[in-house]
Amino acid sequence: MAPSVAIIGAGFGGLCMAIQLERVGIRSYTVFEKAGDLGGTWRDNSYPGAGCDIPSHLYSYSFEKYASWTRRYPEQPEILGYLAHCADKYDVRGKIRFGTEVRRAVFGGSGWQVTTSAGGEERTEAFDVVVMGVGQLNRPQLPDISGMEEFEGVSFHSARWNHDHDLTGRRVAVIGNGSSAAQFIPRIAEQVEHLHVFQRTPNWVIPKPDATFGPLAKLAFHFVPGLQRAYREWIYRYAEGTLYPALAQGWSVNLLKQRALRHLEAQVPDPALRARLTPDYPPGCKRVVIDSTFYPALTRPNVSLVTDGIVRITPKGVETADGLHEVDTIVYATGFKSTEFLAPMEVVGREGRTLEERWEGGAEAYLGISVPGFPNLFMLYGPNTNLGHNSIIFMIECQVNHIMSCLPHLAGSGPIEVRPAAMAAWRRQLDAAMARMVWGGGCQSWYKTADGRVTNNWPGPTTLYRRLTARPPRPAYRVVGSG
Repeated sequence: MAPSVAIIGAGFGGLCMAIQLERVGIRSYTVFEKAGDLGGTWRDNSYPGAGCDIPSHLYSYSFEKYASWTRRYPEQPEILGYLAHCADKYDVRGKIRFGTEVRRAVFGGSGWQVTTSAGGEERTEAFDVVVMGVGQLNRPQLPDISGMEEFEGVSFHSARWNHDHDLTGRRVAVIGNGSSAAQFIPRIAEQVEHLHVFQRTPNWVIPKPDATFGPLAKLAFHFVPGLQRAYREWIYRYAEGTLYPALAQGWSVNLLKQRALRHLEAQVPDPALRARLTPDYPPGCKRVVIDSTFYPALTRPNVSLVTDGIVRITPKGVETADGLHEVDTIVYATGFKSTEFLAPMEVVGREGRTLEERWEGGAEAYLGISVPGFPNLFMLYGPNTNLGHNSIIFMIECQVNHIMSCLPHLAGSGPIEVRPAAMAAWRRQLDAAMARMVWGGGCQSWYKTADGRVTNNWPGPTTLYRRLTARPPRPAYRVVGSG
């Protein structure tokens, strides 16, 4: 008998899990999505210029080629359209329960009790398996700045863009300068009267070689056998062979640095401005920004780069050490609560221990997927599975394949969980690999907890992760109650 599966989230991870269940004939699953539509982060992030810095043909499922991509680097509407296409083609949309938030999941006996909230009413249902597909970048992080609530203008986070607020002719402050800000700043700079960009730390920026696919290219991708797969493989091999070694402080680190410095020099002629935009930490320690329009936007006469620390937010604007910057709109491009995995859901495992208690020192999971003491609970895009150089969709597919390999072991034997010894060995391997990576360098990033532990990123090549997740579940897993 097929297990009943609760899938939390209808983004890339949750949809991939649902599609693979459908493909093997398991239809005893439900996808819970708190929003009114699918798409996850690509539904939420609709700011001007929102897009991906991984090429289209790699930022997609390996089993669902898509000849309709219009450009090398996909923008948000196209990615959302691709997810909708996949949901419809594989007939999973009808299994998604929209507007339903999972409040808690409690393990008891042989399965999970999942409590949801929809329309103000709570409901508890039983499932054999729970798959968490909420991702790492789903809860916006607002900064802790005095006076934010006193601001008299309009303010919002970039991941909750206020499309009803016209920025034409306004004086706008953008707090933050990461990947999202680098995408929307060039778009809004053309509309506003003046734009103040508040930068705490400069980012390494490399050019984005974007281009549109013409009719002939799209026809070739659609009709020429193997062309799309070969193109995808070329992108993948380049990322693994050139970008990953830079993060591992290998042969290409200076190549990446010089490429970024040449890009900065070519696009910012003012040496004083260049100096303020030059990082003092190794490339890759923070997420490298891939964009070709960000620097030119900062050189516009109606754009000011502010590097003095913010003292407070006042009713009229943003105050720094050099005075008050009067604005009527503040956009917080300050990232997400990335290290608080699964929050605010309450997840209770065997013996009444919560996942929050288990992760008091920082989130961790075997393969980024399973946690001792939490049987039949699996995660997609969990701890230490984010990438700084390649497509997270590749990682999600590896995780889904691993979970699918675990499901047959549930039949007749009962719930399974990862062994504490396997988790301990995994932790040691991660720590050893992490010591070689650039992320521990002198910078703050969303990859790390407040005490500097890297909980988000995968420290090895993706080829290694594929091999590890392809291993049979046993002996790493055990039946609950066994040794």
